[in-house]
Amino acid sequence: MLKVKRVLISVSDKAGLVDFAKGLRSLGVEILSTGGTAKLLRSAHMDVQEVSDYTGFPEMLDGRVKTLHPAIHGGLLAVRDNPQHMKQVAQQHIGLIDMVVINLYPFEKVSQKPSVHLDEAIENIDIGGPAMLRSASKNFKHVAVVCNPERYKMILQELNNNSGILSDRLLFTLAVEAFEHTARYDSIIHHFLDQRLQGADLSSLPKSLAFHFTKIQDLRYGENPHQPAAFYRDAGVPTGLAKMKQLHGKELSYNNILDLNSAVMAIKDFSNPAAVVIKHNNPAGLAEDKNLAKAYRAAFACDPLSAFGGIIGLNRCVDLATARLISKSGFMECVIAPGFAVDALKLLKEKKNVRMIELDFNDLKANDFDFKKVKGGLLFQKEDDIQLSALDVKVVSKAKPTKAQMMSLLFAWKVVKIVKSNAIVLAKGCRVVGIGAGQTSRVGSVEIAIKKAGKNVRGAVLASDAFFPKVDNIQLAAKAGIKAIIHSGGSIADEEVIREADRKKLVLIATGVRHFKH
Repeated sequence: MLKVKRVLISVSDKAGLVDFAKGLRSLGVEILSTGGTAKLLRSAHMDVQEVSDYTGFPEMLDGRVKTLHPAIHGGLLAVRDNPQHMKQVAQQHIGLIDMVVINLYPFEKVSQKPSVHLDEAIENIDIGGPAMLRSASKNFKHVAVVCNPERYKMILQELNNNSGILSDRLLFTLAVEAFEHTARYDSIIHHFLDQRLQGADLSSLPKSLAFHFTKIQDLRYGENPHQPAAFYRDAGVPTGLAKMKQLHGKELSYNNILDLNSAVMAIKDFSNPAAVVIKHNNPAGLAEDKNLAKAYRAAFACDPLSAFGGIIGLNRCVDLATARLISKSGFMECVIAPGFAVDALKLLKEKKNVRMIELDFNDLKANDFDFKKVKGGLLFQKEDDIQLSALDVKVVSKAKPTKAQMMSLLFAWKVVKIVKSNAIVLAKGCRVVGIGAGQTSRVGSVEIAIKKAGKNVRGAVLASDAFFPKVDNIQLAAKAGIKAIIHSGGSIADEEVIREADRKKLVLIATGVRHFKH
């Protein structure tokens, strides 16, 4: 239990501070403060003692040194029930400080500014604030540490209800929150400075990783009803799905968010209007066209059976023509797009449970990183964002691709990287006609893709996310009527595979790049 008699207040974020300070003064609490915080409180007609007057030592070095003083940290760290501590602070004429109200320089906000200068960022690294938070938190049995303005109302309520006394449980809760706050602050500084140190060298991965995520919302459950789950955003300025805006429909589930991410990743790199239907993190269909409605029609037509209950991703504002097609598609879980025309949204809202999600595709980080949790560790890698043109690939067969085939092959190659391996994509023009995903053998994926394509397989092109280890894939593709193939190459069987492609008069292209997605 702590009776609060003296508080030190020094905050960057001054939201709600005046009312909180007035509440403390009404309880007879003495207030120490610094700089702009003291000025604000005085303008609200409150008695405030400057820290420099309290310590007898002036602020110096452009404000870098003001609270780093034994009169401050002695008053925070003294253990009240330790006779030796109390004797020493008395001998040094150090008064006890019962509460600190601190939030830190806005390093996070400043460091997110475009082209921020390193010197500006450095000056927004708080030193005295974290030091006081840590001192108070270490001595939480005797000092209240407040770093979250959202706590002000609750703290005042407890003080008023208990004659100026705070409970042990609250003191411990506040200390845990303060340690979390300083840990997050330091991790953001480290991340920013490490990026500056590495510069554009994205191949150099950090020796250690520190992540901080803030909860956006609790979810009903995870992948299955017995698994608790929540959605968190990355530290820093929100980007990507953390900034999506739900315009209609019931709440999103854990699986919905995973599929929405897959939808965004599938179509974000297409320059023309593109549409994808995602089911269980794999595309059931994808197409690109000069017209969004045509792109959606082609994407849905790839596999209408699998599309049922899927996630629709569109890289253009949804117009009425596209909305009409979506409304006739049967049950779909979500539609995510950069925007919705007013009449299109009105029509789609007639479907009560379908979630309409608005997301700015320009707000996706370039050259991002990806990680996966494993038992006892973390796998960390650069995102698979490589783009290839006709100049980057090698025709290894005797048969040469037509211009139309090359366009279709590069389209299929762009799609195959978002399909779970072993991945096979069949395409005609800029629309997918068959997909084989996640099989334990590559030939199994080829068989499934051909079956999914049906009569559309004849004249199609094929993309494989990795090399062909045997000629059986080539033989199966040729028998089905496929005319051109793009794969990574690099197998010990390459020469045999090329000879088989030549015997079957197939176009075979090697990229030198693999697109595994596990």
